[in-house]
Amino acid sequence: MTDPVHQTLGAQAARQLANTTKTPPQWVGVTPRWLVSLLPWTPVEAGTYRVNKVKEGGEQGIGIECSPSDAADIPVAFVDYEEQPREYTLSTVTTTLEVQTRISDLYRSPMDQVREQLAVLIEIVKERQESELINNANYGLLTNVASSMRIATRRGAPTPDDLDELIAKVWKEPAFFLAHPRAIAAFGRECTRRGVPPPTVTLFGSPFVTWRGIPIIPTDKLRIGDGPNGGQSTNILLLRTGEKKRGVVGLFQPGIPGEVSPSLSVRLMGINQRGAASYLLSLYCSAAILTDDALGVLENVDVGGYHEYK
Repeated sequence: MTDPVHQTLGAQAARQLANTTKTPPQWVGVTPRWLVSLLPWTPVEAGTYRVNKVKEGGEQGIGIECSPSDAADIPVAFVDYEEQPREYTLSTVTTTLEVQTRISDLYRSPMDQVREQLAVLIEIVKERQESELINNANYGLLTNVASSMRIATRRGAPTPDDLDELIAKVWKEPAFFLAHPRAIAAFGRECTRRGVPPPTVTLFGSPFVTWRGIPIIPTDKLRIGDGPNGGQSTNILLLRTGEKKRGVVGLFQPGIPGEVSPSLSVRLMGINQRGAASYLLSLYCSAAILTDDALGVLENVDVGGYHEYK
């Protein structure tokens, strides 16, 4: 049986003359990184930030009188500082990118191969930055919560009472909660069970669940692990932010060579004998907690509990 004779131009042949509309490379791991957006960022010099504090208990030795008599001596006072204050050195989130120049020369239209490779890699580096701000063993928020600012859930699931207890710890102008999306969902279930659905607020054009007027910001960088009761659990943070409020601040160094965004640089390292160009990506950052009461954590937050509704 012979093939039928084509009377019109076929689709496959026509496609050879058509231009295909393409997207840049899409990486599913990109998140909004709300923590980076909401933290106030303080510029530092020489990559170092020193937090000077008053010595603990120093206020007890300060004499202050209210309306002393004319014959009374006015108390003498002074404020003593810590002699060895903590210094934060900027951490480096870094990697290198290698691109074969033959590839970047020949296949550069309509999208520049080097630019697109760097764009994805920069997103990966920024995701790691937010993870380090929370989990870094040296300056991460979870690592540096004072023992007096740590509380545990009453029964595992995050209830309105638990978040109220956390607010009672960070009561001086709290800015926002930070929680894993599954922890926010678990809190929502507990609110629904009690008939007190939490209101929402719009920030950056997106809706956020709130409690007592404080937004609950989602991040997948607060890890979920095995809980004390065999289920899956995580933590919920509550922050006060800003230098003027003696809160939590992010640290960066502006004006670094090759800067493409604050404290992020991209520099050409050279071309090797194989004709591959190497680029160095470096992001410098850290975080500092100016006073202990600026950060609290609700621990052992069970995210696996569900209820039957009638």
